[in-house]
Amino acid sequence: MAGQHLPPDHSKGDERTLGGYRAVHGRPPAFEGADAASYSVEILTDTTGETATPWGAYLFFVRWSAGEPEVAGHLETEFLARGTSELAVREALGRMALETVKATLDGLVRARNGQTATRPWWEVMQDASDD
Repeated sequence: MAGQHLPPDHSKGDERTLGGYRAVHGRPPAFEGADAASYSVEILTDTTGETATPWGAYLFFVRWSAGEPEVAGHLETEFLARGTSELAVREALGRMALETVKATLDGLVRARNGQTATRPWWEVMQDASDD
């Protein structure tokens, strides 16, 4: 299916939250990580193995390669929400502010790399195209 641009529908939610952005724009939000790479984010759920809170939700960040969009890796959080139903934990993470999602991504990148990118994304992209 080819990509298509649909105008945002602000009646569907608050685009400043993870779930609201997806509802308003019809796609997951994307971020530039602390490593200057491009990431998109999804809410994933799984069972926890705990009786009181059998469901958990976490953030799954897909890292995209420079140039032609291809998956280049991923990062994921631990469970950030736990509850009695899959819908409840998905909705809990959906209310997360995009600023918090971005800070979470940057924390994961720093933990993985032990460093922070100091160059803007366009310089990193230029280096990649010189290869």
